[in-house]
Amino acid sequence: MKFVNWIRAGLVVVSALGFALAAHAQDATTSGKTEILWFGQAGFRIKTPGGKIIVIDPWLSNGPKTPAPFKTDLTTFGHIDLLLVTHAHVDHLGDAPALAKLYSTVLYGPADMITPLITLGVIPANLGYRFNKSGTIKPLAGIKVTAVRADHSSLLVYKNPSTGKDESHAAGEPLGYIIELENGFKIWHMGDTGLFTDMKFISEHYKPDLVMMPIGGNFTMGPEDAAFAAREWVKPKMVMPMHYNSNPMTKGTLAEFVDAMKGSNIKIVPMTEGQTLEF
Repeated sequence: MKFVNWIRAGLVVVSALGFALAAHAQDATTSGKTEILWFGQAGFRIKTPGGKIIVIDPWLSNGPKTPAPFKTDLTTFGHIDLLLVTHAHVDHLGDAPALAKLYSTVLYGPADMITPLITLGVIPANLGYRFNKSGTIKPLAGIKVTAVRADHSSLLVYKNPSTGKDESHAAGEPLGYIIELENGFKIWHMGDTGLFTDMKFISEHYKPDLVMMPIGGNFTMGPEDAAFAAREWVKPKMVMPMHYNSNPMTKGTLAEFVDAMKGSNIKIVPMTEGQTLEF
C-alpha cells in the first residue's frame, strides 16, 4: 500500500511540475518582445513573442533598399512560419513565391491573387491559401490574421516560360492585415491604400496597437493624407510609416509626414531599411 501511495505522490509531483513548466512557457510567450525588421517599401519580418517568423510583402532581390544579406541570399531567414502578401504588384509579391517553395511555407493572400499563382504554375497548390476581406485565419498557434480592406489595385505580371514574354493577369483586390500575436499585440499592415472612411471602423473594431501606414504618394496616400487618416480616423497608439524612399515616383518623405503630424500625440515610429525594433 505504501508503494502505491509513493507512486500516487510521484504522479502528483510530476503533474504539478508539468503544469508549472507549461505555465512558464505560456508566460514567456505572452510576455516576450515583438521584433520588427523593415526590408524597405512594405516588406517586414516580424519575430513574435513566441519566436515565430512572419514575413510580409518580401520585395527583396530587386528591392533597391533591401538590406544585406537578404537581397542576395534568401536562405538568410533560416525558416519562415507565416508568409503574407497584400497584393500582386511586384514590389509586394516580390520573392514570396520563391520563399514559399524554398521553405515549404504556405503563401497566404487575396483569393484572386493566389488562384492565378497556382493555375500559372508559379507556386504549387499546396503552398497557396486563399482568403478575403473580413476572413480570419489562425495559421499558427496563438496567431490570428484578419484580412481587411485596402483601397488600391492588383495586377500579376507573369513571364511565360514558353514565350519568354511578360503577361498581365488580373489578381483580384488588395488587402490589409490585422495581425494579432500571442501576447495580444495587434499590428495593422495597411498594404497599399488610399484614403477610405472605413479606416475609422477598422481601427475602432480591431483596435491595433501599431499601424504600418504607406506615405509615399502617387500609388498610395501621401504624407498629408496619411497624417489625416492617422489623426482623424485611425488614432493608433503608434504609426510606422512605410512605402516610401524606394521608388522615385513615390516622392513623399518621412519629414513631410512628421510635419503633417504636428500637434498629434500619436507616437511616430520611423525606421531605416535593415533596422530592427522591439515592442
